[in-house]
Amino acid sequence: MVELSAFSRRKFLLTASASAAASIVLKGCVGNPPDTTTATQASPVVEAGSGVQAGSEPEVTTAKLGYIPILEAAPLIVAKEKGFFAKYGMPDVQVDKQANWGAARDNVKIGSGGGGIDGGQWQMPMPYLITEGIITDDAKVPMYILAQLNTHGNGIAIAGEHKGKNIGLKLQGKESFFAQLKSAGTRFKAANTFPRVNQDFWIRYWVAAGGIDPDQDVEMLTVPAAQTFADMKIGAMDAFSTGDPWPYRIVAENVGFMAALTAEIWKNHPEEYLAMRQDWVDKNPNATKALLKGVMEAQQWCDDFSNRQELAAILAKREYIGVAEAILRDPLMGKYNMGEGRTVDDRSMAPLYWKDERGSVSYPYKSHDLWFLTESVRWGFLPKNTLDNAQTWIDRVNREDLWKEAAQEMGIASADIPTSTSRGIETFFDGIKFDPENPQAYLNSLKIKKA
Repeated sequence: MVELSAFSRRKFLLTASASAAASIVLKGCVGNPPDTTTATQASPVVEAGSGVQAGSEPEVTTAKLGYIPILEAAPLIVAKEKGFFAKYGMPDVQVDKQANWGAARDNVKIGSGGGGIDGGQWQMPMPYLITEGIITDDAKVPMYILAQLNTHGNGIAIAGEHKGKNIGLKLQGKESFFAQLKSAGTRFKAANTFPRVNQDFWIRYWVAAGGIDPDQDVEMLTVPAAQTFADMKIGAMDAFSTGDPWPYRIVAENVGFMAALTAEIWKNHPEEYLAMRQDWVDKNPNATKALLKGVMEAQQWCDDFSNRQELAAILAKREYIGVAEAILRDPLMGKYNMGEGRTVDDRSMAPLYWKDERGSVSYPYKSHDLWFLTESVRWGFLPKNTLDNAQTWIDRVNREDLWKEAAQEMGIASADIPTSTSRGIETFFDGIKFDPENPQAYLNSLKIKKA
């Protein structure tokens, strides 16, 4: 158990309230309107029920999974669209678009029995914060992390008014630019889609690596993912971090440019996760593994680049992301027009769902959970003593054992099933290293921090 008395949950909830503006009604889903795109839905590629083994039949055939309209959600959407959930005995899984992360939080708090969701796509460390009641008004809703959904697929977009100011991946020497804005009473405004989780962390790490204090020199905003483009277009922010297609759309429609891909900040970094309510998993262990199998097979399908044009067509549908296929296609292929005359053409920088250069993408490494908790301590989002009991907390929330069981049951090659819960030392673009064996050394090496 992590001692949380060192900071105020109530203060956090006030900070997070902007992301929940559209979730006053707890159900908070935007619904699935009729498809009006021209994309053709491909028929399922597998026979329903063909992956169910005798004695492992799911306890239920349905689950309600929430997602946010960004590329990180692709495995959940594909598992539904291509029949992978049905293959493993869960033909009635609902994949419901959430208005924002605040709505997803509220919906998992009430659960599917109250009209909400059983789990779905999450930024990290949201499952931990929900488990401890930190972002649910002290109502503890224990969660299990089951799989990582992807690496990469995220970027930092900059408003067009800052073109020509050399704002890129490395910000050294730009301290005066941020200081001038601050002295004029108009601090640099940077938006994330929910405070104190990974898309907030990417902005913070980026500016802090350049000698800029995100708490002193930047005004941090919270804006739903699908609203970031519109808000930047009207000049409401200087930068934002969220998943594609929204950063790429900024460039495609000449609203701004991209300073960096998160793949450049931390190559092969963990992005978003599949997590479910603990009570649902404990009640439905076979159904949980069926969900995992469907997601893992969808991840393999997504990582076949010959499928990525079809993937763009699926995700472009109005009920999913609802943008032109062209806005999705290039990022899915690792092709980015960054603006300012810079391009990236590298499939290893694309969103990856099954494998990357470090190995497994889908497996939820506990060492990554530890980084997210350590970074939370860095910025004062969790108390300093969090690291004293972090491993116990991680062992309680991270169910990598269920991932391994599901992988073995579906015949995943042993070479693709990690044997360690740690991916080892991680290296960031500024040369800083995170060793899961010594998170305090990582904190000590950082010049800008609150801890």
